[in-house]
Amino acid sequence: MSASPSSSAQAAREALAVRLTHLREDAGLTGKELSARCGWHPAKTTRIQKGVAPPSDADIRAWCTACGADDQADDLIATARAVDSMYLEWRRLHKDGMRKVQQDWNTLHEQTRVCRVYVSNVFPGFFQTPGFATALMEQITRFQGTPDDVAEAVAARIARSRFLYEGGHRYVVLIEESVLRYRTADPDAMRGQLRHLLAVMPLASVSLGIIPFTAQRTVWPLEAFYLHDDTTAVVETLTAEIKVKQPRELADYARAFTGLAEMAVHGDAARALIKAAIDALE
Repeated sequence: MSASPSSSAQAAREALAVRLTHLREDAGLTGKELSARCGWHPAKTTRIQKGVAPPSDADIRAWCTACGADDQADDLIATARAVDSMYLEWRRLHKDGMRKVQQDWNTLHEQTRVCRVYVSNVFPGFFQTPGFATALMEQITRFQGTPDDVAEAVAARIARSRFLYEGGHRYVVLIEESVLRYRTADPDAMRGQLRHLLAVMPLASVSLGIIPFTAQRTVWPLEAFYLHDDTTAVVETLTAEIKVKQPRELADYARAFTGLAEMAVHGDAARALIKAAIDALE
């Protein structure tokens, strides 16, 4: 697992490394002695203890056996898997296509009461039309070289829009004006997407703000992020999905959202920006 741009993932890896190091020390073993018992090079032990190399399930079982602590193996493996889930490369997530990931996202949204969303690149999935989602997912599939299940993935993504209408969910969304103007799909699909945005704006579950090009920035444009009930932030980068759970980082994302919201326009002013983007397609 490559180094994460999120300190939450790195801090969790380091905490696991500390637990393994303490287990070795409590057993009275040096790094070289543990390595010999596990049958690997001492450099591997060093990398694991520094949190640089994530241990596999087999590595953890061997480590625990070497330390006479087989009873701790299952708990440590569960911890390692939780750490691994914080930083997941898209190619790994999409190795069998995108449908499963979209269904997992739907589960997370079903469990979320209030979702605060900031996007600077594309419309959030629960706002997307089939035409826009198809164009976007086709681009992603080509770029990643992963299996093409775009039709099934689009259906799963569009199903997420039901949470706008049921279950008492609340979506507070901030969109950079550039998102309205990017030609992510062909003109017809873009026109349909923008008109759909106008259609969902009046919903009781939706608060939509647009950050104009002309806004005086107090917070610079950021990567897209989704804040789920102040417990999890999901950040989307080019190569990976990052789940942030560290309270300090969650507070930073919440503070950034507040600053971004202060620059946004709502209501008629937001509708005017969307209509201008539609007119620009004519």
